[in-house]
Amino acid sequence: MDIVQFPINTLDFFYEISGVEVGQHFYWQIGGFQVHAQVLITSWIVIAVLLSSATLAVRDPQIVPNGAQNFVEYVLEFVRDLARTQIGEEEYGPWVPFIGTMFLFIFVSNWAGALFPWGIFQLPHGELAAPTNDINTTVALALLTSVAYFYAGFTKRGLGYFGKYIQPTPILLPINILEDFTKPLSLSFRLFGNILADELVVAVLVSLVPLVVPIPVMFLGLFTSGIQALIFATLAAAYIGESMEGHH
Repeated sequence: MDIVQFPINTLDFFYEISGVEVGQHFYWQIGGFQVHAQVLITSWIVIAVLLSSATLAVRDPQIVPNGAQNFVEYVLEFVRDLARTQIGEEEYGPWVPFIGTMFLFIFVSNWAGALFPWGIFQLPHGELAAPTNDINTTVALALLTSVAYFYAGFTKRGLGYFGKYIQPTPILLPINILEDFTKPLSLSFRLFGNILADELVVAVLVSLVPLVVPIPVMFLGLFTSGIQALIFATLAAAYIGESMEGHH
């Protein structure tokens, strides 16, 4: 009898473990699902900032750009160069919007978490923070990247895309399949871990030494936040380029 019940007890144990959370969260009930409300709120704010900034910058375009239009065109050129370098001259065009969206969303999210005093807004549970401070956001971004490079490879090479899994020898099939699981894992945990660690360090320093000392760390956090956005966008573009060129 004990032998029969052991797997059931084990499943119950893992079900209880799955409910463990770090900190408190403010939930909304949407269509029978529980979602992290504070993540949705800050994500919508970031999206609104990006959309409004882009709209205001290009509402009256000039042949000779100046001011906000000049800055937007500089950012666009930067994203184009990034996509061109990683994907290739012939194929990069259609992927500029995707790479640019990833880069700008992560960049603005990271900086919003580092600069804006979200703590002034009170929630029933938990507190507002950068969207990238939540593992659900970074996993979603990583899964979007995975879908993008699978789509890019399949549309470019057809069924021949799956031949990469048995190259250079079929013996490496399990390792090549495992690689496609480790890519989104590394993308999501790298971004989440760095942003969370930066915010925790700043919070601890502010609580211990409120004046002067945390300021250099906060500036360093701004730098690392930008670097993390660049790394994520670069790797996403590199994965897309690799899927279209073949397995190396």
